Amino acid sequence: MKATGIVRRIDDLGRVVIPKEIRRTMRIREGDPLEIYTTRDGEVIFKKYSRIGGLEDFAAQFCDTLNRSTSFTAAVTDRDNVIAIAGTGKRELLGKQISADLERVMEQRNIYRCQGGQDRCIYVSDSLNKYAVAVAAPILCQGDVLGLVLFASPEPQAGGETEYKLAQTVAAFLGRHMEG
Repeated sequence: MKATGIVRRIDDLGRVVIPKEIRRTMRIREGDPLEIYTTRDGEVIFKKYSRIGGLEDFAAQFCDTLNRSTSFTAAVTDRDNVIAIAGTGKRELLGKQISADLERVMEQRNIYRCQGGQDRCIYVSDSLNKYAVAVAAPILCQGDVLGLVLFASPEPQAGGETEYKLAQTVAAFLGRHMEG
């Protein structure tokens, strides 16, 4: 654990304010769920909660099937990281934080499709501008965005109708699966 040097008091309702710098650094947005853990040493730990995070194995099976059905790397993300992937770049991208551009795709709640060309594509991760997103479909559950289903490749290329429909279908399925 890393000390920040910031001290906050708990108010009369039991609330504590998480400083803006920490929220920004940890990508904690208003309304994000946090899990609360305690240790025997008296520590209270807040951890970002990912509703889709428990589906890594299930999502990995989907990714494997999608990758075999297309020429693209297939991935599933939660709101922050790549949680499952199959295809080229698996070692490099699994667990990586998603790019700010992909966050905007989630916020807009629309399916993204690369139009082709290096200048017009977005990348999976800001820290690794190597894998361009061809198609990305948000996973929606009861009005909330849980993550994305995406197709990517080492070189920027547009996704076809097949990838578009597959991403849309798998995202809808995962969203429905999370409702139940």
